[in-house]
Amino acid sequence: MCGIVGYVGRQQAVPVLLQGLYKLEYRGYDSAGVALLGDKGLQVVKTRGRIRELDELLEKKGPFAASCGIGHTRWATHGAPSDVNSHPHLSEGGKFAVIHNGIIENYAEIKDYLIHQGVHFRSETDTEVVAQLLEFYYNECHDFFEAVGRVLRRIEGAYALGMLCEDCPGTLIAARKDAPLLLGYGEGESFIASDVTALLRYTREVSYMEDGEVAVLTEDGVQVFDALQQPVEKERHHIDWEVSAAEKGGYPHFMLKEIFEQPEAIRRTVSPRLKDGRVVLEDMKLTPEQIRAFTKVFIVACGSSYHVGMLGKYTLEHLTRRSVEVCLASEFRYSDPIVDEKTLVIVISQSGETLDTMAALREAKARGAYILSIVNVVGSSIARESDDVIYTWAGPEIAVATTKAYSTQLAVLDMIGLAFGEALGTVDPVEYREVVSELTKLPEKLEAVLERCEDIQRYAAEYFNHDSIFFIGRNLDYALGLEGSLKLKEISYIHSEAYASGELKHGTISLIEDGTLVVALGTYGALFDKAMSNIIEVKARGADVLALTTESRRAEMEKVASAVLTVPDTAPMLLPSLGVVPLQLFAYYMALQRGCDVDKPRNLAKSVTVE
Repeated sequence: MCGIVGYVGRQQAVPVLLQGLYKLEYRGYDSAGVALLGDKGLQVVKTRGRIRELDELLEKKGPFAASCGIGHTRWATHGAPSDVNSHPHLSEGGKFAVIHNGIIENYAEIKDYLIHQGVHFRSETDTEVVAQLLEFYYNECHDFFEAVGRVLRRIEGAYALGMLCEDCPGTLIAARKDAPLLLGYGEGESFIASDVTALLRYTREVSYMEDGEVAVLTEDGVQVFDALQQPVEKERHHIDWEVSAAEKGGYPHFMLKEIFEQPEAIRRTVSPRLKDGRVVLEDMKLTPEQIRAFTKVFIVACGSSYHVGMLGKYTLEHLTRRSVEVCLASEFRYSDPIVDEKTLVIVISQSGETLDTMAALREAKARGAYILSIVNVVGSSIARESDDVIYTWAGPEIAVATTKAYSTQLAVLDMIGLAFGEALGTVDPVEYREVVSELTKLPEKLEAVLERCEDIQRYAAEYFNHDSIFFIGRNLDYALGLEGSLKLKEISYIHSEAYASGELKHGTISLIEDGTLVVALGTYGALFDKAMSNIIEVKARGADVLALTTESRRAEMEKVASAVLTVPDTAPMLLPSLGVVPLQLFAYYMALQRGCDVDKPRNLAKSVTVE
């Protein structure tokens, strides 16, 4: 959730740190700060609020002559948002500065111990114990690296840490466990960051730290050690994203830009994997024999990725005739899941660092399951710990509310269903050919949907003042409604719920009254008549109905709905890939009408790395 950036080299640290922090704004935060180690020793500048306020504060207090520093954006977990609780945290003697992403689970025990040793704490945070404990151990051993080792052996929980010691100018030490942290390599300079977007302006050569590793950074390079303090040779990865891919490119918001990038993102995801009319997943190691040996499939994910899994359940069960169970990652490891060596667990995560999803992956692996992950970030923790990984190649996604990551995950899961169905001999050959053909046309059909965004903008202007909105649908439309509802509530703060239409009579219909807005999804042709019946049902209770259907069903839908949006006709299992775009745009324009910060919705973060 929080953002981390660190620098040591020959440049002035302040501009590098600020540039990195601005690139990490999308992760969500309520305060920001930097620690600088230079001519005037160790100095900390931090504030509650936005990075621009930190920027102004640094300008006011500067200039700073420092070529080594660490920066942080914080989402409050322990302690309310405030200047004092902001990172970096200084030790009582001012000798150490620490930034931290994660949670120190035994901080209360350590804090009590240090208080009894005469240490005085300033903040309410769990992170401050790391700074105070560092100084406590350093006063015993007088060695920065050794003191870090002692701290890491004492603390429990998840952490990505950046640490400075006033006695060691030009040195930055980083450590990682269950929270993302990467190393960047430059000429005469070294970097740390929680996300590669913070470093793209300065370097494209990075390594991903593993759990238990400690890195010592100087301008001469990076040394990495394992949990036993033995040297480690890190594999370097070259990042080939263009800097412009992480910038707005003339769009008013990253979210709108990323919605309009979906046709090209789908092309990158699908085109290399379609050959001679077949789905060919060359990046997947699973053999047909292994696929046939699985007796059960789990799909495990959080948030929007979970909604991809809900759609995938319908598709995979239809194509493979195998039982598929979809589980929230945050519940999976606590449910004592029935998993063994004959179980395939498909893990879905945009960042590849989602903590609950990582924990579920490890639980499934410990029980013998085969792990196939769908992720966007190459070299991420989930990708590295999986038996198999298929990358979505969506490119960087900056807006907190996911759009193109969702769409590319869904395309990958559809292709997995087709490949598995072919291996098992359970997919109808005619349907297989139709879906593969329609997959090739998906980008241009998405472009056709995007050309009608003004219609969606008009409906948003009409409906934005509603305080509660319901999405209804059946089968694939129900699963699609879950994502449409989530998008709306994420960025517009409108209370929104998605229900299976058949459940209306079992309680939900009591909430429908005059003027209630219901978004009715009726793209799934096999159940279109039932969708029509449910629309009539809610209209009879006074609801306004905004319907989504296919172009071929528009005329029928207009007979009963208050307003109608359409998507091009395609293979049934691909309709959610088209249908999600109007729902994304509806959420976007509703949020704009309500004056919300679309790219940085309150209380949310792009990558959730705490439980």
